[in-house]
Amino acid sequence: MIYLVEHFFSIQGEGRYSGVPSIFLRFGGCNLRCRGFGAYEIGGERIAGCDTIRAVHTKRFKHMWKSVDDEGALQSVVMQYVDRVAYRPDIILTGGEPMIYAEDPIFYETVVWMLEHGFRVTIETNATLAPPFEAYPAYRDVTFAMAVKLSNSGEPKAKRVVPGIIRRLAEEGNDSFFKFTLDSTSIEKEVEREIREICEPFENEIYCMPLGDNVRQLQANAPVVAEFCLRSGYRYSDRLHVRLWNREEKR
Repeated sequence: MIYLVEHFFSIQGEGRYSGVPSIFLRFGGCNLRCRGFGAYEIGGERIAGCDTIRAVHTKRFKHMWKSVDDEGALQSVVMQYVDRVAYRPDIILTGGEPMIYAEDPIFYETVVWMLEHGFRVTIETNATLAPPFEAYPAYRDVTFAMAVKLSNSGEPKAKRVVPGIIRRLAEEGNDSFFKFTLDSTSIEKEVEREIREICEPFENEIYCMPLGDNVRQLQANAPVVAEFCLRSGYRYSDRLHVRLWNREEKR
């Protein structure tokens, strides 16, 4: 069963296509928890994890998830936004971790439909899961934004860094790229060595962005990450959606 948490129309805030008008489909469920990224007060409850906790924390938020029974439902979601504009926005499949659905027929046929209708599709992934591209060839036309988790995520290395999966996404996807979320603490802990170890076998672009789901936290980390990029030669990516709309939902 596929679960859609939310959908919205905004600009892409991160990575290679930062600033591009995009339709976001956020899917529920993830194979990581990333409790090292902080904790959030939600309904009087303190929950640790990533800044899209509602797409990850099943117990607390699954009542918000909508089950998807056929690809037509997802196509209708996309077209309701396309019909408002005179161009083809990008489509971003995000989560949670959307690749848990990669081999689901509804998910895959939706990706095929998007590509056939001229959409540029990006899947935002932690790069621990990948489909067999021979059986699911449409994924070769998808851009994978590979947000491989570092030690600051709190996840054990064996779970968050899967070299064989990273290689498949990096080499078989269409212009796939790496993106890493950093803060001053992680940079002080030799994070460049971690990034180099993950990315050195590949020629894919590397983007580093500041940790922060609110403007205050983003601004505190942004100068440190920018200086890190100047030293290392990586590409700095801001988080434009946070910069523009702070913690406003569906942005």
